[in-house]
Amino acid sequence: MKFLAFILLLLIALMQYPLWFSKASWGKVWQVEQDVIAARKNNLDLQNRNNMLEAEVSDLKQGLEAIEERARSDLGMTKQDEILFQIVRNK
Repeated sequence: MKFLAFILLLLIALMQYPLWFSKASWGKVWQVEQDVIAARKNNLDLQNRNNMLEAEVSDLKQGLEAIEERARSDLGMTKQDEILFQIVRNK
């Protein structure tokens, strides 16, 4: 009877081997799931960035206020009869 129990235990261990140590083991499945979660988060971040850029492009195509604001902030442009004060701080 002990021999039969040993054989059955050995068969169960052999059936468990692929589950834990093969190419499709639980550990690798868990790692792939973590990679998928990270990729989805990255895709969501990139989608949000793309939406913001798309809104900015649309605003630049349609509105002159956005162009004026961009020129003032990035290039330091001023309107006629306007004085620009720039504060420089020493660090």
